[in-house]
Amino acid sequence: MEHKIEDYIRPGAKAHLVGVGGVSMAPLAEVLKGRGVNVTGSDMKESGTADHLRSLGIPVTIGHLPQSVEGADCVIRTAAVHDDNPEIAAALKAGIPVFERAHAWGAIMRHYKNALCVAGTHGKTTTTSMCTHILLAAGRDPSVMLGGTLPILGAGHRVGRGDTIIAESCEYCNSFLSFAPTVAVILNVEEDHLDFFKDLEDIEQSFRKFAELTPAPGGHVVANWDNANVRKTLEDIQRPLFTFSMTDRQANCRAENLTWERGLPTFDIVVNGERYARVSLRVGGTHNVSNALAAASAAYVLGAPGEAVERGLDTFTGAGRRFEKKGVYNGADVYDDYAHHPDELRALLTMAGTLGYQRVVCAFQPHTYTRTAALFDGFVDALKLAGLTVLAPIYAARETDTLGMSSQRLAQEIPGAVCLDSLEETGRYLAKIARPGDLILTVGAGDIYLAGEIMLEKN
Repeated sequence: MEHKIEDYIRPGAKAHLVGVGGVSMAPLAEVLKGRGVNVTGSDMKESGTADHLRSLGIPVTIGHLPQSVEGADCVIRTAAVHDDNPEIAAALKAGIPVFERAHAWGAIMRHYKNALCVAGTHGKTTTTSMCTHILLAAGRDPSVMLGGTLPILGAGHRVGRGDTIIAESCEYCNSFLSFAPTVAVILNVEEDHLDFFKDLEDIEQSFRKFAELTPAPGGHVVANWDNANVRKTLEDIQRPLFTFSMTDRQANCRAENLTWERGLPTFDIVVNGERYARVSLRVGGTHNVSNALAAASAAYVLGAPGEAVERGLDTFTGAGRRFEKKGVYNGADVYDDYAHHPDELRALLTMAGTLGYQRVVCAFQPHTYTRTAALFDGFVDALKLAGLTVLAPIYAARETDTLGMSSQRLAQEIPGAVCLDSLEETGRYLAKIARPGDLILTVGAGDIYLAGEIMLEKN
């Protein structure tokens, strides 16, 4: 018997969330609570998130205990929680339906008039954050689900009362195919997550299916027409298509009169030949001009005025771990960034090179063995853009090393690169070599930010 999650997250039902402290699970708990569902949750450790959920009347237990699922109508889990988890095993044994969080978000989205889902190999968190700023400025009171922290929210999520939900939408394990977008934004399509996808063609097919989730009448696919793989992915798609571009004059949305001052861009956003907004971004890099065009395009198809785009982007200073300033050490500025793909690294280091620093030091922690092996040459080429590359050990995440891959192998291909054995050692080395005029970047999707914190603690 196939269970439909809609039948189990109705008012009065009891849902237990395993891994409730996760970035997309905590807002899910809040939204379900707001819809009248009796929510409980569990997580592996205490956190500010757990305390916040308890303050809302959501019981959170620490540790995964079989008895925690007793009385639940359904159990919802993150992708990281498997069938051998004690709570999941107990639920399956008791015949309690177990759903993935993506299925729950998809069911929730169907209750909103507008579901703005932002997808792409990179740029998702920044663009979703820009969309949030714009729609808040437009008075839409949106609900938001992000993969990072946004200062204006003080969190990675928001539960609003409006008719719009904004969701960062990840392709890994085809999670976003459980969503229900009315507006699907596709920023780029590149090789990544090759521990799940077979190849680039497999990834392109996944993104096309995501785009086809939008309703044929009334929906929109917002697409980056500067990305060749996006154009290929969406070829002949039978959905309303709204394109944005830095270069293609045939695109619906373009940047014109682009100027730069101290590494920050000012430009007109032109939609269908008419100026929609003029913005001065407080984040640098051409990639963020493109992200702003994506956010403005989404706002336009949702009927937001250009003034909201201007006000929203004027207050946007970046999302957590997206070129986030952490402090100053011995006259060197210390920033942290989430980049973990060669294209993201290249964009970050290219932008950093325009900021006038005497030297850019990139302390990089590769993320997973499979990604490092599959994109090895791209990482080498990108890291050569730094004045000095410092490599921490690979962050394994969900993997074990079966490929013989290491940071040392990367270091051997990058002139002058230094490879260290731990984050503690990396932090101490950065403190040792930091000098006035340096930009020191801690970069990666794991816990490399700790190396920066270790250095700054020596102040």
